Amino acid sequence: MELLHPWRLDFQPPPPLSPVPVVSLVLPCFNEQEVLPETTRRLVALLARLEADGSAAPGSAIYYVDDGSSDGTWRLIAEYAAVWPAVCGIKLSRNRGHQNALLCGLMTAPGDVLVSLDADLQDDLEAIPDMLAGHRAGSEIVYAVRSCRNTDGLFKRVTAEGYYRLLALLGVQVMFNHADFRLMSRRAIETLRGYEETHLFLRGLIPQLGFRTSVVEFERAARFAGESKYPLRKMLGLAWQGVTSFTAYPLRLITGVGALVSIGSLLMAAWALGIRLFTDQAVPGWASSVIPMYLLGGVQLVSLGIIGEYLAKVYESTKKRPRFHVESVIGTAFSSRQEQP
Repeated sequence: MELLHPWRLDFQPPPPLSPVPVVSLVLPCFNEQEVLPETTRRLVALLARLEADGSAAPGSAIYYVDDGSSDGTWRLIAEYAAVWPAVCGIKLSRNRGHQNALLCGLMTAPGDVLVSLDADLQDDLEAIPDMLAGHRAGSEIVYAVRSCRNTDGLFKRVTAEGYYRLLALLGVQVMFNHADFRLMSRRAIETLRGYEETHLFLRGLIPQLGFRTSVVEFERAARFAGESKYPLRKMLGLAWQGVTSFTAYPLRLITGVGALVSIGSLLMAAWALGIRLFTDQAVPGWASSVIPMYLLGGVQLVSLGIIGEYLAKVYESTKKRPRFHVESVIGTAFSSRQEQP
């Protein structure tokens, strides 16, 4: 009788891939009615071309995820789904944020290969055939990385690239200049399903899956229509999410700051003592109380804020609330799945 090693008991080999994969394009949408007509036209044409040249199998589709839009986004999605069989829609019950909406699409859409991208046409659609070629070459995950940031202003370019470098410095594994334009195989998607992160930062989470990866470079275009749904406030929130979700470095930094403050306090005490003993310029009680009070008070407040941020994440994670609720789905792909026994 053959003995099985413990590490082999739960191993399930990946299912063989079909020669031509069913491709699903996943696009989170929030108030995108101005750009949606052009986006749909281009994506439908792209899928038809991919099916014609044998890169995508029949049944490939576009999956829009409506993240609680307040304009006519869902109405347009429903209209397009009635006209084009390749268009499907997933409507969330309320706005849950870009990362949760994207995760919902990845967890809900069928297909052998899923490509996530933005609905504003800034991601180069012509990079998708190259991403599929990378998948055929054996990559389970293909990252679309910006080759330059010519469309960004100076402030955006400096802060964005600085942020990626900061994450790398803190030990967070991220792909430089990569957002959420990527290809994932069904095997990678099912592995991602096992991660139950409450505070999502997919740019840091996907590299932790392992698997073979490759990179495709593209030039990001200007937004086709409408306004950005990611203002500075949201970008800063996502940046802070990436730091606090993947590294405890800020907590360790508090220890270093505490040590520096302690050394500074001792030096200040020596200075105050020297003024008192060797000059007649000392103001009684001022140097020994006011300066250390303000310094230590500021450090303590900042330290408590950082600790509180991590504690809040622990608190919210223990509640295990659902990350999203799907209100309804439309599209031929979902109808065919429901009809299957």
